Amino acid sequence: MLQIDKLLELVVDKGASDLHVTVGSPPVVRLNGKLRALNTPSLTAEDTQSLMKSITSERAQQELAETGGADFGFSFGDRARFRVSVLKAKGNIGIVLRQISNTLLSMEQIGLPTAVQGLLNRPRGMFLVTGPTGSGKSTTLASCIDWINQEHDSHIITIEDPIEFYHPHKKCIVTQREIGVDVGSFDEAIRRALRQDPDVILVGEMRDLETIGAAITAAETGHLLFGTLHTMGAAETINRIVDAFPTNQQEQVKTQLSQALMCVISQTLMPRAEGNGRIAAHEIMVLTPAIAHLIREGKIFRINSEIQTGSRHGMQLMDDALFTMFRKKQIRYQDMLDKCVDPNEMLAKVREAGLVGGGSGKAGPRRA
Repeated sequence: MLQIDKLLELVVDKGASDLHVTVGSPPVVRLNGKLRALNTPSLTAEDTQSLMKSITSERAQQELAETGGADFGFSFGDRARFRVSVLKAKGNIGIVLRQISNTLLSMEQIGLPTAVQGLLNRPRGMFLVTGPTGSGKSTTLASCIDWINQEHDSHIITIEDPIEFYHPHKKCIVTQREIGVDVGSFDEAIRRALRQDPDVILVGEMRDLETIGAAITAAETGHLLFGTLHTMGAAETINRIVDAFPTNQQEQVKTQLSQALMCVISQTLMPRAEGNGRIAAHEIMVLTPAIAHLIREGKIFRINSEIQTGSRHGMQLMDDALFTMFRKKQIRYQDMLDKCVDPNEMLAKVREAGLVGGGSGKAGPRRA
């Protein structure tokens, strides 16, 4: 029978991002964004049950039995951490494990522009990192928190489900709280954090109205608050936050956001042109008086124009970031087209720059 340690060793050695364990299939890893089945027999129900029990606490097993799923994190010795989701499917057990490196990367290593460091020096405001699942949001936030931990004497509180990156105390005191283990919910943890003398609060996921409302309040009351949403682009992110509230509260929320929001960084992971690993592309919106006015007035659709002309503030649109990466030969032509917001405009830029594409020259279907 397969041992979980052997599978995890392979994941770490190969640098895979994820491991899928499901009945009727060999274990599958995600390597450089692509799924690859291991050369082993297909797993049986007994196999997945045994593998699950070898890494899952009694508490999480009880949650799995009661609700059909459980999420948690654990350390694989000193080599890596894993974020785990165990689930039931067709009555059988499945597991998805995501590798979290024990190494905290610098902002330079993950490709964040230097302008972002200036934002981290600010004492208050809402710093949002957005993007689809698996786009590296947690890694970006961990890099930002680690930079603050090295540069400032602050009290940092992280609220996560589960805890992913471990942050040792450096210049800062770092308090890391896990939902379901240390505190009941995100919104409860934020409210309690406000009584715990925080300077910086990280909210692992702003997933509901109560959490979003508590996060805005924390940013308004003089704290630097980091959060994530599964949105792409500043305009979509702001609309998602506003739309989470009842209609009669939305005007007030726009006013609050126009004062509390600091920046929105949206990102996506792209396969490197040479085929070795992935690289992040970032869209960056920094709150300016002009953008604050657009938010208050509900003219969110005009924000992209402000981003496009706001390079002096460190702003850039996703398509501009992708085009720059393509010009530097960091990503492939077709991958750029697949991920861009406006394929036709991107094609026009490629032609205007006299660059030769790596495909048919036609925009492929848009993928999330």
